[in-house]
Parts: sequence; C-alpha cells; structure tokens
Amino acid sequence: MKAGARTCWAALPGWLAAAACAAQLDLRTQEPRAFGWQLGDVVARTVTVDVPDGLVLDEDSVPRPGARGRALELRSVTRLDGGIDGGRRHELRLAYQVFLSPREPRVLEMPSFRLRFQGQPRAQELLVEAWPVTVSPLVPADAPSRRGLGELRPDAAPPLLDTRPARLRLAGYGVAALLLLGWLAHVYVGLPWWTRRHRPFTMAWRQVRTLAPDTPPGQWQQALREVHGALDRSMGEVFFEQDIDRFVRRRPQFAPLRGELAAFFQASRHEFFGEGRGPADRRWLVEFCRRCRDAERGAA
Repeated sequence: MKAGARTCWAALPGWLAAAACAAQLDLRTQEPRAFGWQLGDVVARTVTVDVPDGLVLDEDSVPRPGARGRALELRSVTRLDGGIDGGRRHELRLAYQVFLSPREPRVLEMPSFRLRFQGQPRAQELLVEAWPVTVSPLVPADAPSRRGLGELRPDAAPPLLDTRPARLRLAGYGVAALLLLGWLAHVYVGLPWWTRRHRPFTMAWRQVRTLAPDTPPGQWQQALREVHGALDRSMGEVFFEQDIDRFVRRRPQFAPLRGELAAFFQASRHEFFGEGRGPADRRWLVEFCRRCRDAERGAA
C-alpha cells in the first residue's frame, strides 16, 4: 500500500490555509506483488482518490483499455464511485495482462499516468507512479534432458468418441426415409399402375384380342361373357340393355359408343338365346372392346 501525503500551507493566513488544506487530494494505491508473473497472468492495481467538494475528476484523464501489442496490456478499468464526508471517493481497478514470455526474468512497468481534477479553488493533478512487474519465463531456456522436459514428444492420440448413438440415429433416419419413399412410390406409381392394369375393359380386351375368325364357339361365348363382365363392373351392377341410357349418363365418355353397345346386346341375345339379329363378327367384337378400353382410359 502506498499513500499520498496531504500538505497544508502554514505560511498563509489561518482561514486561507484551512481552505487550501480542505481542497487537497488524497491518493492511495494498492499494488500487486512485483515478481512471480508469467505469460497470460492478469496483474491488477487499485488507485483510490478522495476528492474534496469543489473538484471534479476529468474523465479524459482516466486510463482507457487498448494499446494492443504491448508486453503489458491494459485489459479493463473498473470504476467505483461513492460519497464521503466533505467530498467524493473514486476507486479505479486497472487490470493488465502479460503478453510476454521472456527467455529469462524481465522487469516490465505498469505505466504511470496523471489524474486531472477541475474546479475550485484551482485545477489540480495527481501523478500515479509506475510500478515494476517481474515476468518469468514459462520454462528454462535450456530444458534438462529428462523425461517430460527434453525433446518434444509426439502428439497424443485424439480421444475416441462414442459414435453409436449417432449411427443408430442415422440408421433410424434411413429406415424412415425408405418407408416414406416406399409409401410415395406405392401411392404415385404402384396404385396408378395397378389401377390401369385392372380396369374392367383393359382386362377384358386382353382376353378378347386373341379372337380369330375361326375361333371355336366356346371361346366366342367366353369372349362375350368377358365383355359383359366389364360392362357390369363399369356400371357397378348387372348391366342390361335397357340400362344403356343410364350408363351413358353416368359415364359420358361412352356416349359415342351408344349404338355399338346396343348392337353388342343384340349379338349377345342371338348367341345365347337365339334372339335378335345375327351373330356379330369376331373382328367387330375385338374392335368394340378396344374402343371401350380407350374410352375407359380417357376417363382415368
């Protein structure tokens, strides 16, 4: 601890000397130890000033952090102000950091600075003197040849991290992605493909298209049954000749085939019951079924 002296002017008249003594500044400093510091250490000193009424601290005279690149760098200034009898007390804590690692002990200085005060009876200054700080090297200049202080050893192997949770999480994400892709493929590829393949007239046409002019009667009647089944499934119920108009209203894409639908029912009555007009040509039945398939596709 270093304290500043307070002086009075005894040669002045009594009242003037008392006023001069009352206007004096009182400086005290609390210094760190002057030795045992190394690279990276923070060294702090505390400056306390008692200021009588009538004087005000000039803020521009307070040290400011900065001045990068120095061996001893001012990192922060913490200030605490308070009132005392007959004035104010300013306490400054200046924190310096050591940015030097010398090869042998070296003395640095916490720099001096002046605090200025404005007011009555006159402006004054206080000198805060420099303070020595001894910085020691981190290691001796010539390390002894023994294990741990000799030649540099190779870097230690990096620690192993447990990646099992991350791998399990990644596998879960992969399974979820595959399930989602499978569902999308089923909805947007599989179902439309299956639906197209299982349309009533698409399935009937695959059976009917093999008819030839010399097809035996049994196969001819089976082809007629396939077309009847396709009409029933398209209608959603058993399809009779008198249902043609209702079917066309329900499925307008078949409207151009109204006449051919009627011709088909007449050919079917003739084949199975011996009624109506003569038997239909096998090639006509194949083309009729194909046109029904095309109309069905247009509705999809």
